[in-house]
Amino acid sequence: MPLYEQREQPEGVPALALTGERTLPDVPEENYWYRRHLVVYEGIAKQVAGKRAIDMACGEGYGSDVLAASAQSVVGVDANPEAHEHARLKYGPPIRPNLRFARELVETFSEPADAVVFLQTIEHLQNPGEVLAHFRSLVGEQGVVFVSTPNVLTLAPKGAKRSDNPWHVHEYEADEFELLCRGTFSRVELYGLFHARKLGAHALALKLGWDSIHPRLRLTKAFYSWFTPAIAASDFALRSAERADLDAALDFIAVCRP
Repeated sequence: MPLYEQREQPEGVPALALTGERTLPDVPEENYWYRRHLVVYEGIAKQVAGKRAIDMACGEGYGSDVLAASAQSVVGVDANPEAHEHARLKYGPPIRPNLRFARELVETFSEPADAVVFLQTIEHLQNPGEVLAHFRSLVGEQGVVFVSTPNVLTLAPKGAKRSDNPWHVHEYEADEFELLCRGTFSRVELYGLFHARKLGAHALALKLGWDSIHPRLRLTKAFYSWFTPAIAASDFALRSAERADLDAALDFIAVCRP
């Protein structure tokens, strides 16, 4: 029996269980991670307006749905049969006539596109350079590839070389991630994702000792039962390398062009 499962899904749409392999909407305990990923999709959606986009490793499908709100067309690609069926039923036609889902490996799915989106997945790969080269072949000389990955410096415990996430093959620092992308693309813009608003205030509270106060006051469960579901995409901010120290970022987002 899964510890957490999606709540209140549309009729006929099977709920997905939270395994740690992918993030999910409609799970209050997972809301921090869902919003952390959602804000990046929302930023990319503005850049793919009117374009043909592919959302590689689309998982539950919420990101493909966000992209399809502005894109000409979107294909969400995922090899997992449960995720594929869930996404198809929840977000595909007739809900989004310009959105379809393909059950296939990201390494082999091949269809011309103006943009490829590949978020929070490259750290799962044994062959990241080969996969990026495949994406470049799909977008041609005028397209764009968006890639994101967590920052090992803020994901892993201080001093550790990696986190304990069993799904991750390799976790990147900023320079290493940029170098990986530049091995395939001639133009790479690197951005970082940071806490803002409520999460910025929470980070400051932690520095001031909040973690030593709430257990003594027996506020932990009550506070985080309210705080975690209340997190919004606006509690994160995307910043360029010129505006922020990317070593302190939560995630890196690379905008890659041939």
